Amino acid sequence: MNKEAVNKEAVNSEAVNSEQGTILVVDDDATTRRALRITLSGMGFSVVEAARGEEALSQVRVTWFDAVLLDVDMPGMGGVETCRSIRHAVARLPILMLTVMDGEEDKVRALDAGADDYITKPFQLRELTARLRSAVRRRNAQDTNMDAPIRHGQLELDPVKYRLQKSGRTIHLTPKEFEMLHYLMMHAGEPIPHARLLKSVWGPEYGNELEYLRTFIRQLRMKIEDNPKNPRYLLTDAYVGYRFTTEQPES
Repeated sequence: MNKEAVNKEAVNSEAVNSEQGTILVVDDDATTRRALRITLSGMGFSVVEAARGEEALSQVRVTWFDAVLLDVDMPGMGGVETCRSIRHAVARLPILMLTVMDGEEDKVRALDAGADDYITKPFQLRELTARLRSAVRRRNAQDTNMDAPIRHGQLELDPVKYRLQKSGRTIHLTPKEFEMLHYLMMHAGEPIPHARLLKSVWGPEYGNELEYLRTFIRQLRMKIEDNPKNPRYLLTDAYVGYRFTTEQPES
């Protein structure tokens, strides 16, 4: 990332909102942390820095953050391990991974560890801030119309208790897995296009990140299906998207 270019773009950006949210920036490179702090502060975010994964984990245990910007390649506790530890400590905290690697396998590793998003360096400031704002909105959103438990077949999802049970047995889900399954179950029987599912779960800035969907659908099938290779709940609608079936699996 070019620090001077980023700071120049920040000066020319839209009006500052002083209540954007509090962001934890985790990167072992001091220059990158400083550039992000100056830029994001100018955009209205409150920024806290951490140079190592261990420090970040200590921070999230005692301080409220609206989102985490986490570098993948760090000494000591690496970014993926840090992501997994933060996700375990604070289940609903949005985590956005920053990396110079752009391979699909790298993205899948980050998403599997519990990351909500993945941003490749160098990135555009508008893209970064848009995704951060989307993450903060999701972090603080309260939608009481979506609080009723949903039951289909052997599954019961309770948004208030943040719990999924299958035949009375609790199944652990990551925050994004829970959000995706909640959305699909609320629209049971309806084919949900890829772009619509991405925008509904990740935010309006998304629509083309199909590897996100493949990763999370695969993980959900492993957790809720009797036979993940022959799913009865989470079906693929070829060239369209995914559908949660209303048909109950056979006992």
